[in-house]
Amino acid sequence: MPANRESNHRPIVVVGAGLAGLACALILAAKGHRITLVGPPGNAGDTRTTALLDGSVQALAKAGIRIADHPEAAPLRVMSIVDATQRLLRARPIAFKAEEIGLEAFGWNIPNGALTQILQARLQDAGVEHLPVRVLAADQGPNGLVLKLDGQPDLTADLTIAADGRASLVRQAAGIETRSHDYPQVALALNLKVGRTHRDISTEFHTESGPFTLVPLPGQRASLVWVVSPQKAEELRVLDDAALARAIEIQSHALLGHVEVDGRRSFWPMSAVVAATQAAGRVALIGEAAHVLPPIGAQGFNLTLRDIAALARALEAAGDPGDASVLEAYAKARRLDIGTRHSAVDLLNRSLLSGHFPLQGLRGLGLYALERVGPLRRVMMRQGLARAAEH
Repeated sequence: MPANRESNHRPIVVVGAGLAGLACALILAAKGHRITLVGPPGNAGDTRTTALLDGSVQALAKAGIRIADHPEAAPLRVMSIVDATQRLLRARPIAFKAEEIGLEAFGWNIPNGALTQILQARLQDAGVEHLPVRVLAADQGPNGLVLKLDGQPDLTADLTIAADGRASLVRQAAGIETRSHDYPQVALALNLKVGRTHRDISTEFHTESGPFTLVPLPGQRASLVWVVSPQKAEELRVLDDAALARAIEIQSHALLGHVEVDGRRSFWPMSAVVAATQAAGRVALIGEAAHVLPPIGAQGFNLTLRDIAALARALEAAGDPGDASVLEAYAKARRLDIGTRHSAVDLLNRSLLSGHFPLQGLRGLGLYALERVGPLRRVMMRQGLARAAEH
């Protein structure tokens, strides 16, 4: 073996040092794997938030990462759904309470920047090697990918984990195709100062253009994800903070009283992307390199953590982390979970957009059944919170 490959070869390389890559590196390192993380540090100033559900919080805790007691994390004790459409068939409001299934909270909402800082601070103690440089290119070699690094020698690995986002360079180099769908929607995310206490209740208003979701933050603050039509997004984009705050108060029926825009706004077009497989040729995909879903039901990063848990199980006792049998086991383990959640989120989103009477009725009937039938409601709550350790 050439000396260059010997000195620049690693057992497992994680490409991408955002939330997905950081979490993957730390969780796998906690399992005893030697991990190299490649990528510039993530954005510690990102004010957008992530709602970490209970299973995700527990998975991170096992790797020594405490979220529940962090001062910037707020518990989600109740999740409420309000049908705010103006259609003939409308469901009654429904509230899901964590105490009903024996939990303190469904999860915790935390700013992405704070979560990034928590994870970055753990890297050294966890023994993770971090190369804070960009991957300029990735080429197929005789034994997996050859990563071309900015200002450093090429790097090879027994297993390369793609955590480099929806436009994943690693996924493309591995020849893994995707199927995608664009929705006629744009999401707006921002934080708010609120005049009325949220009481640890996350409220999702269903509207004809998509969900409008208020999620608690510590104190008199909340985060908002508002899904609207492209035309409405352009109207909101040009509003000053005071006018936008007034529009939010109207849309939320002043649920949290007087509100003020707190910080930057983020807009992005809604789409869904799913990879044809989550592993091939000594490459495993996690996070948005593998799947992108609309921001409904807090699936995004929680789905990523279930990717990582499944990969960790597939790697148990593996002599060669990039062996085809390991990757096949990982891909098989994730297929059903990703497929069912993608279908469920897609169906719910389309049911909001559709004026088709039977589809509206089906959505309303489903919410009514969840409100009235306790055992069904509890089963759905537990399934929605599916623990990372179970996938």
